[in-house]
Amino acid sequence: MGSIERTAADEQSTYFGTYVAKAQGQDLLNALSVAAQELATVLERVPTDREGFRYAEGKWSIKEVVQHVIDTDRIFCYRALCFARNEHAELPGFDENTYAAYSGADERTLPSILSEYKVVHAATLALFSSFRPEDLLRIGTANGSRISVRALGWTIAGHCMHHVSILQERYM
Repeated sequence: MGSIERTAADEQSTYFGTYVAKAQGQDLLNALSVAAQELATVLERVPTDREGFRYAEGKWSIKEVVQHVIDTDRIFCYRALCFARNEHAELPGFDENTYAAYSGADERTLPSILSEYKVVHAATLALFSSFRPEDLLRIGTANGSRISVRALGWTIAGHCMHHVSILQERYM
């Protein structure tokens, strides 16, 4: 498969465009891999006694942040699959705070969560590698916003980079 280029502005809402802008490079599969490596590099520096650290009351722990990235990747991959297969029904949004509260992340070890992330990341790469050029350009609606399959992939990469920055700035 060739390069999966960056999206056009009309392929996603401004909200998702802020994540797309945070993704690195000009090829989606590479951007996804860079984001995964950046996340792993940050997490390798977290001592065991800081895995549950929250930088302020009511904020997610480091483990919950990583679980949120995993949950979001899965949801966005599901959306990408639906739209690539020409689904016309609007897909629902999700409440990330409710997902975090019910994730059980703080009952797990950070290495187990990172291991899960690596499996999800591999599945994300496999999914986006399987799409044909015409699949990548299909657009659907999720949570009231229109977005292309390609833009969902770039959003996954940028969303991860967004949380890498937050982990570096507020948790480390």
